[in-house]
Amino acid sequence: MALWQELPFQFKLSPARVTKAGDFCARPGKPNRVTVNKDLTPNAFLITYVHEVAHHRVHSRYGHRVEAHGEEWKQAFKNLMAPLLTEQFFAEPLLTGLRRHMQNPKASTYSDADVTALLRQEDPRARHVVLLSDLPKGSLFQIRDRWYVKGDTRRTRVVCREHRTKRSYLVPADMPVAQAQLSLL
Repeated sequence: MALWQELPFQFKLSPARVTKAGDFCARPGKPNRVTVNKDLTPNAFLITYVHEVAHHRVHSRYGHRVEAHGEEWKQAFKNLMAPLLTEQFFAEPLLTGLRRHMQNPKASTYSDADVTALLRQEDPRARHVVLLSDLPKGSLFQIRDRWYVKGDTRRTRVVCREHRTKRSYLVPADMPVAQAQLSLL
């Protein structure tokens, strides 16, 4: 609430979105708007909220003259998160993971596989989730309405071939998948 009071913006809870947990929008002639998915766990909600408020702060100061996740945003995000990186707000091991993440925050908290795994552990909906990294190579699986075949792993991503078009894509290894048909090879 204090972040909003210091520099007000329009705030909206959004229905669950597959591609993002929150966003910041600045349109000419309209108030700046921050949205956060309403289905997030409390910790994921707080991190996402602060992430988007950092965008608001940077935009209020620099406008469109800086990169969305550039140094100005990283510094604003670090400054806003610093007072929250205590046991009062986050329990271990998430606190340690967030402290590491905040040394050089990524454009998306979910781009950090370690923090994503820690956040997933506290989400009761994620107990039955199958991750791409859990499947053996050659398995057929579904993401949204498309089917893929799992290929080779390259560090944090997996080469996956879409079944219908035969095009290859790099997919995060920690991506939840649906309706997997495991390969026994």
